[in-house]
Amino acid sequence: MTEATANGHQALHAANDAAPVSHDTHQEHPLKTYFIVWGWLFVLSACSYAVDYIGIQGYPRWALILIFMVLKAGLIVAVFMHMAWERLALAYAIIVPPVFILVFVAMMVLESEYTLWSRLTFFGAGP
Repeated sequence: MTEATANGHQALHAANDAAPVSHDTHQEHPLKTYFIVWGWLFVLSACSYAVDYIGIQGYPRWALILIFMVLKAGLIVAVFMHMAWERLALAYAIIVPPVFILVFVAMMVLESEYTLWSRLTFFGAGP
C-alpha cells in the first residue's frame, strides 16, 4: 500500500472511531396511537356484530362482513406489525400478492358462472 492510501485509511478509521454509532436507534411510537387503533378495532368489530344482530342477509351481509374484516386486518398490519413505518418496497412485497390473489379469485368467480352455464346447457340439469 502506498503511504497516501495508508494515510487515507487511517483518516477514515479515525473518523469512524470519533463518531460512535448507536445500534440501539429503534423508534418508539406513542401509546396514543395504539389506543386509537384499539378503539377503531372495537368499533369495526361492533359494526361486524351489528350486521348479524340487525339481520342483514345475502350479498350485503357478506360484503359488509368482508369490508370490516379487511379494514381490521389492514389496521393490525399497518400499526401492530409496523408496516406503516416500513420501506415502501417491503410494504409492496407484503400487500401486492394478496391483492393479486383477490383479483384471481374474482376472475374464478366470473369463470364459474360460465362453467355452470356450459354444464347446464350441454349436460342438462341432471336427474
